Amino acid sequence: MKISTYNVENLFDLKKNGYEYKEYIPYTNSGWNDKAYKAKLKNLSRVIKDIDADIIALQEIESLQALKDLQFQLKRDGLYYQYIKIADAKDTVIKVALLSKIPFVYAKDLVVGYSYAFRDILEVKFKINNENLYLFVNHWKSKAGPESMRIAYAKALKKRVQELGKNKNIIALGDFNSHYEEYKTFKRKRKLNDTDGITGINHILGTINYQQNASNTTHTKENEFYNLWYDTQEEKRYSYIYRGKKEALDNILISASLLDEKGLDYKQNSITSFVKPYLYKGKYIYRWQMSKGKIRKHKAKGYSDHLAVVAEFTTNTN
Repeated sequence: MKISTYNVENLFDLKKNGYEYKEYIPYTNSGWNDKAYKAKLKNLSRVIKDIDADIIALQEIESLQALKDLQFQLKRDGLYYQYIKIADAKDTVIKVALLSKIPFVYAKDLVVGYSYAFRDILEVKFKINNENLYLFVNHWKSKAGPESMRIAYAKALKKRVQELGKNKNIIALGDFNSHYEEYKTFKRKRKLNDTDGITGINHILGTINYQQNASNTTHTKENEFYNLWYDTQEEKRYSYIYRGKKEALDNILISASLLDEKGLDYKQNSITSFVKPYLYKGKYIYRWQMSKGKIRKHKAKGYSDHLAVVAEFTTNTN
């Protein structure tokens, strides 16, 4: 079973609702129109079809309509995701969503904060080979905000995990806007470190305690997560490139029961960023292209500023 997460970089529909980013207001001088929208859908479909995950978590989807249009484009291109869901209980500008070949038991929004500064987390429960799997799709606050905002997401997630109880199969994935060792990287940045060195991804979710290969992490504690980035070579741990520097903003975190070699389990050494030549332009990720200038215009070329991250899981009951 292949599970992936992909920040698709601003998939907006062509309906004006008043919340759009300026350059995504449809049918204005920025050129967000039928041509640009169709190109964006077609390009994202190419990537998602090449990944061919059983379940793919998405970030930066504006609406259910945009998600349905992507689903339809994928179907036209030969990959059908029958089951879809978007966290749209709160009308934030962009939202998290899910495409799945596997039916889910339920899907619901997990509220992080009532302010529109916080996007909801999407909680989805699956039943696979008579085992429950809980998947949480995240898109935490960007580095435009301090660490305390990302800690709010981590605390909401941890609280829900504690409510679910012990020994559950849990995957938390998405764009955490956090390095797998954020506690090291953000200390030098005063505007980010407003928490006395405490981070959401490392301290609240407990990933700081398990910085080794997956084969050595069976002692992961209750309500703490293992970050799958530790299960591949350090030079491969990235999904984003900022000013020439590779960063790991997108993460897949798993609970201890997915490492116990019983039933549903993580397939060791399977974590990877999804790298294809067409997703690069020189040394940089071939993001969605816009012109520079006073009015930024869509060129109807490119993909996303993030790479997808993919991991595999076995569903053997032996």
